[in-house]
Amino acid sequence: MLKVLLAEDVHMVRGALAALLELEHDLTVVAQVDTGDKIVPAALEKRPDVAVIDIDMPKMDGLTAAGLLHKELPSCRTLILTGLGRPGTLRRALSVSVSGFILKDAPSDQLATAIRAVASGRRVVDPQLALTAWDVGENPLTSREIEVLEMAAQGAEAPEIAASLHLSVGTVRNHLTRITTKLNARNRVDAIRIAIEAGWFSPKPK
Repeated sequence: MLKVLLAEDVHMVRGALAALLELEHDLTVVAQVDTGDKIVPAALEKRPDVAVIDIDMPKMDGLTAAGLLHKELPSCRTLILTGLGRPGTLRRALSVSVSGFILKDAPSDQLATAIRAVASGRRVVDPQLALTAWDVGENPLTSREIEVLEMAAQGAEAPEIAASLHLSVGTVRNHLTRITTKLNARNRVDAIRIAIEAGWFSPKPK
């Protein structure tokens, strides 16, 4: 019997997924959590074989939690479930050793099949998304540039970003200029849009 942890913040969706999985003869849901920060503690307690994680979780996003889970409990495979079919998101998922990545609008029977596949050591990725990710290419932004752009997306101006990241205002402005140039964007707002649509970072609630 494969043990599954479900991480989904929408109660009705989580309940529906749990009910569907419990219908499978070889799957059992041993834990359900509604925020990202609960994933690792629940996994360490219940020792699931596979964690099914929504990418957009409160308090800690799904990919960050998946990365921590891989370090704390490497025996647990992770399957990212998301409605965001962004190619950059797939690349981020693979960079934190996620075992599978499927879209929420996939047929329901594909989830159980994907859980079995990743539990056996295989990697599961939506074929169309994988092809699109290949076409888009690597994220051209550095980790520091992503930090700056994430704060800019929250509405922070250069002085606030500088104070938060312990940089000079001039350095922050230089970062923003390089970001705009790298993404061939018209301005800062356009650069934020391009990066989010590519999946290079996820917008956070203001």
